[in-house]
Amino acid sequence: MKFTMYLLILLMLPTPGVSQANNNDQPFPIWPTTDEQESPDVYGTIVVWQQFVSEYGDYDVFVADLNNPTQPLIKIFGYESEQMNPAIFENYIVWQDFVSWQGSADWDIRMADISNQNEPNIYVVSDIANNDEQNPAIHGNIVVWEDGFPGSLNIYGADITDPAGPTEFLISALDVDQQNPHLYRNTVVWQDSYFGDRDIYAADIWLRNTPLEFPVAILEKDQQNPVIYGNIVVWQDNLFDNWDIYAADISDPNNPVEFAIAVNDSSAVAPDIDDGVIVWQDDRNNNWDIFGYNLVTGHEFQITQNQNDQINPAVSGNVVVWQDYRNGNSEIYAIFLDEPEATGNIPEIRNNVD
Repeated sequence: MKFTMYLLILLMLPTPGVSQANNNDQPFPIWPTTDEQESPDVYGTIVVWQQFVSEYGDYDVFVADLNNPTQPLIKIFGYESEQMNPAIFENYIVWQDFVSWQGSADWDIRMADISNQNEPNIYVVSDIANNDEQNPAIHGNIVVWEDGFPGSLNIYGADITDPAGPTEFLISALDVDQQNPHLYRNTVVWQDSYFGDRDIYAADIWLRNTPLEFPVAILEKDQQNPVIYGNIVVWQDNLFDNWDIYAADISDPNNPVEFAIAVNDSSAVAPDIDDGVIVWQDDRNNNWDIFGYNLVTGHEFQITQNQNDQINPAVSGNVVVWQDYRNGNSEIYAIFLDEPEATGNIPEIRNNVD
């Protein structure tokens, strides 16, 4: 096992002008800065993202609490190298960390328990020497990631019931790329290049040593960037030569039921889902905006309307976060959705969408 020291930083910066969401459903910046903020994720009101800290010249992982609008920043997880691609579930944050140790330099997976925000605990999830582990996701007591090198990327997982002693297990390994994993409880989804293009596959990992793999979407062209909540898998699909958002109900893994979410002449990419709400970035207005769709009501709604680009959304409950370029650089913005957009639960069986 490699060993690396971590620097846990709480920047003593002047409090920026953070705007609190109001009753008019207005977007607001979480932690305004001229640094580049990217790749947000959210659970409840806790938001994580990667930020290129110009003072140090590398990426660190930032954590903020929207319940504290005057001083939202909780912690910064940083070191002399890069910390990127964070994801959060409850009090656990995972990210990929570029670690150099005894001649080895590669990406590893790290995790922080922020139950005690004043003294978070840092854990190693996976740190195989001379091997890259990247793009982690977390749900419950399971962390998943893509493992290896381009051309032969595999999907691995770890049971973190004991965070000080995670138990790794293989989910999918073929002589092609399996990438961008996401999970909900015991179901893991990813994009798979087995047939030459990109398809969506899933696996039930209830039995850790014998995951039950099955296809979700294997049509021609590319299906990629899958996410999952409950029995609903969502992805971006270029079946009609531009990117659209599709979903499938996998209540019966042997017979996934596909349905369209956003299909038009524009591009719709980077979906996320929580409960009955799907969000994505969409360029139908000649710039990237954030759109949403309620699976229960069948209602599509536009979340951002600024003329600059808003990309990479994430959703949790009635909170949506994204990268926003309205001030020239990329900042993390958030919004609290009004009713009825954020209400409702995913139906157990979904046959079609009007």
